[in-house]
Amino acid sequence: MTDDLSPKQQAILTFLEEFITERDYPPSIRDILHGCSISSTSVVDYNLKRLEERGYIRRDREVSRAIELLNSQGVRRGRSVSVPLLGKIAAGTPIPVLPETLSSADEFVELTADQAGGRDRLFALRVEGTSMIDALIDDGDIVVFEATQTCDDGDMVAVWLRDEEETTLKHFYREGDRVRLQPANTTMDPIYTSADNVAVQGRVVTAIRNL
Repeated sequence: MTDDLSPKQQAILTFLEEFITERDYPPSIRDILHGCSISSTSVVDYNLKRLEERGYIRRDREVSRAIELLNSQGVRRGRSVSVPLLGKIAAGTPIPVLPETLSSADEFVELTADQAGGRDRLFALRVEGTSMIDALIDDGDIVVFEATQTCDDGDMVAVWLRDEEETTLKHFYREGDRVRLQPANTTMDPIYTSADNVAVQGRVVTAIRNL
């Protein structure tokens, strides 16, 4: 046990080390609450502040729920980025997705800093359907997007179909005055629609498998 830490603080520090080693991203406050059998989130927060004061961790105030372990030289040992999970997107038959803003989510997924790649306008959607199965994206997986209104041919994107008022996940191809939205499933046909009916919402950054 580290001499300058209370038993509770030592337990939290050990939990952080084990959690980050296993998952490569730090836990949320509620993960610590349950993992260390602590009575309330305020107690967790108090002890995290003490760990930060003593130089064992760093909490990034600009990144939601980010906790970094520091070694004896104060070097960062881990970091996560919280990405808002905004709902569902169909990868088979398009379904409506509410036009929620990035700040309105109450559920998040955690990425490592390397996965985020320095991008700051990220959002996530849970996939319904199997039309992207050959791209290793299956029903129930979570896909992380960079918010953008532009893309290149072949990019995997979330697009809003204005006339249908639906969002879908497909590969994007321009073909004259129309767009082909191509599934990654040999049993399914592409969607063809006019270019002015398509609004790109986001480009795929990474996918999180539903194991």
